This record gives sequence, structure tokens and C-alpha cells, in this order.
Amino acid sequence: GSPVLAKTVIIAFLVAILIALFSGMAYMLKDRSDRRRTVRALTWRVGLQVALLGFLILAAVMGWITPHSVDGK
Repeated sequence: GSPVLAKTVIIAFLVAILIALFSGMAYMLKDRSDRRRTVRALTWRVGLQVALLGFLILAAVMGWITPHSVDGK
């Protein structure tokens, strides 16, 4: 596993989460008659967040990413 690949996957997850979040907001504001689309978009967002968390844990365990201290030492 490459650290660059892991970071690319993380950024892709974050972009997908933002897209799901804003599409849910757009459905909520513009399409008031069909709430299922809003719920579906927000369900995708939550699922993507759970998948991102799982990937972060996997990447840390596998050594693809390494956490650093707050003070930078």
C-alpha cells in the first residue's frame, strides 16, 4: 500500500461525502414533495462516513498512514 494512494482514497471519500451532503440539501430545499430522495442522499453520506472511518483504521493498522502528534514533534 502506498501512502499517496491511501491519501487519494481519503480525499475521494471526502469529496463523495460532500457531494452526498449537498445533494441532500438540494433535494430538501427544492423537491419538497419527495422526501425519499433526501433520506437516500443522507443515508449515502452516513454510509460513506462509516466506510471512511473503517478505511482510516485499516490504513493506520497497515501502516499506510501514520498519525502525528499535535505539537509536531
